[in-house]
Amino acid sequence: MSINKLICACSVAVLLSACSSTDTNEWFVTHNGNMPAEERIAQVQVGKSQEEVRNILGSPSTVVSFDRNTWIYMSSDVERVAFFAPEEVDRDILTIRFNDEGKVSEVSRLNKAHGQEVAVNEDKTEALGQEQGFFRKFFGGVGQYNPFMGNSKGTQL
Repeated sequence: MSINKLICACSVAVLLSACSSTDTNEWFVTHNGNMPAEERIAQVQVGKSQEEVRNILGSPSTVVSFDRNTWIYMSSDVERVAFFAPEEVDRDILTIRFNDEGKVSEVSRLNKAHGQEVAVNEDKTEALGQEQGFFRKFFGGVGQYNPFMGNSKGTQL
């Protein structure tokens, strides 16, 4: 067997091995978010203060705008392959609610199975008052154009 055939066979073998379906998809998975370890989450019990929770879990991913007593820790794994649309393969959400005294009142967990797909409606909503009528469209600029208002130095003619 010649050296060219050997190099060609090795190149084909390498290229075909790149197409295998063994866990190569992990190369394309991106982890996003701030989800604490399970051991730390287990330490958060009802009655702990906000400062204790912050010391155990760290800062939350977000705090609910309308209810500053709700902290959310979340993470997700997104798979991106070439030009295909990214696909979320895993999601984990930890919600901690505090009462008015700043003590934990509820700890809940959600994952991707709890989520729902939301259909996006691409219809357009007409904004009232934006459509110009016939008279405004054709006569609205009458009297507004004055070519002799002034020159570049700001003096009038």
